[in-house]
Amino acid sequence: MKITDRNKWNLAAITLVRVAIGWHLLYEGVSKLLMPGWTSQAYLANTSGFLSGFYHWIAANQSVLAAVDFLNIYGLILIGLGMSLGLLVRVSAGAGALLLALYYFAYPPFGSSMIWSGDGHLFIVDKIFLEALVMIFFVFTKDVGYGIGNLQFLTRFRLNQKPVPNDTAYAGEGMQSRREALKNLATLPLLGALGWGAFRVKDKYGVDVLSGATIQVNAGSLSELKGTLLKGKIANHQISRLVLGGNLIGGWAHSRDLVYVPSLFRAYNNEKKIYETLMLAESAGIDTINIGFPSNGLMEKYKRMTGSKIKVISQVAPNMEKGDYFEQMNQAMDMGADIIQVQGNWCDWLVRDNRTDVIAAMLERINGQGYTAGLGCHTIDALIRCEEQGIIPDYYMITMHHDQYWSAHPRENRVPFEVDGQYHLDHNRFHDNMFCLFPERTIEFVNRTQVPVMGFKVLAAGAIRPEDGFRWAFENGADFICVGMFDFQIVNDVNITLDVLASLGNRQRNWYA
Repeated sequence: MKITDRNKWNLAAITLVRVAIGWHLLYEGVSKLLMPGWTSQAYLANTSGFLSGFYHWIAANQSVLAAVDFLNIYGLILIGLGMSLGLLVRVSAGAGALLLALYYFAYPPFGSSMIWSGDGHLFIVDKIFLEALVMIFFVFTKDVGYGIGNLQFLTRFRLNQKPVPNDTAYAGEGMQSRREALKNLATLPLLGALGWGAFRVKDKYGVDVLSGATIQVNAGSLSELKGTLLKGKIANHQISRLVLGGNLIGGWAHSRDLVYVPSLFRAYNNEKKIYETLMLAESAGIDTINIGFPSNGLMEKYKRMTGSKIKVISQVAPNMEKGDYFEQMNQAMDMGADIIQVQGNWCDWLVRDNRTDVIAAMLERINGQGYTAGLGCHTIDALIRCEEQGIIPDYYMITMHHDQYWSAHPRENRVPFEVDGQYHLDHNRFHDNMFCLFPERTIEFVNRTQVPVMGFKVLAAGAIRPEDGFRWAFENGADFICVGMFDFQIVNDVNITLDVLASLGNRQRNWYA
């Protein structure tokens, strides 16, 4: 076959595509080889596709996992070399297509696995799918481009002492001119240049450990769990004593005067990260989340996509402008909430404004619909007044933290119901810095009430260390604590909860859950 200019450009384009995919696989393999202790265990253990049982079985068997890791690393390297250099291309492409298929079905871009997509919520067709298609193309195509695999034919013809025309080459079978031989050798310096560039980057910044199956934030730390979270009971709901808070997921942040923090939270906790956090929390034994009303839609989608059984406590508020106290409540029920709670700041405001009748009506409606009813607050005065009027929910959610931290303003300047109120520039006044204004009065109320208590803001929005805040809340009567957590904090917080519950020495109140 006469090689025309058009044929040359076709072969050059095919070569470029082949080398690019080969380099990608080679780089993935070498990165994993150079990373100390690399394993695919976390990647396999967290799969959620329809073949997840197979991948979980691999992750749970150390001998099988070791073999898979070995084949993964060296398979990537050998396939990458074959494709990059043009050596045994069809064999390399077939093996590569099989390997990529295993990656693809670990987190297929359909069903629940869409939440793991690193390139967005793609459907069916993603990067792995496209690379596998190209691999299949190289299995069946006649022309695989330039590469050292073609040089074997030149060697054969030289041994047979047959003349090689200077102006022709037979693509795919090997009659080549010296010029064509040089083109087939061109992949060597190209691969060398890529390798040298990667070496320089590695030498300057270290090994790229964020490639392929390595990306699994903290999933492997599940092995560090010290035990199983204890549970308590609210009405007919058995829930973990550590409850996931919804502020970090909902994008709200009490950050004092750090105005960028809410935006930073929202940037980090995109939908994919939220789902990763929820899945990690459930794997760690946290089976309940307390959310603001706007997060109901997200939780409904998460449970529908993953089949999750996590219990959702939805906070609701009355629509005072429309005179509809039950609007959010009904919507939360329609979206699958398990427990309904009157939002804490609204409890404060309604009590402050002498509208406890609204609170009573909301709690009665919640129970009347067959749901467990909670009542939250930031200022303990709100619950004290409700109690005096006989308004008792199925459980309380109460801000519970001490005031022994730097940004707490002086006691003499604390005013009931000031949380969620005006922010003052004076450091000695409220500025989104304190949520349990009167700790002693809170402890007194909690220790006399005979319904379950869920403490929240136990870390004063990050001002108190978990070891301190968790213990203070449980020792002073909380039956549960609700804590906002990033994904990288979950396992540590579960372990702290286990340690605290195993060593409580000063708790006086009976467990009411």
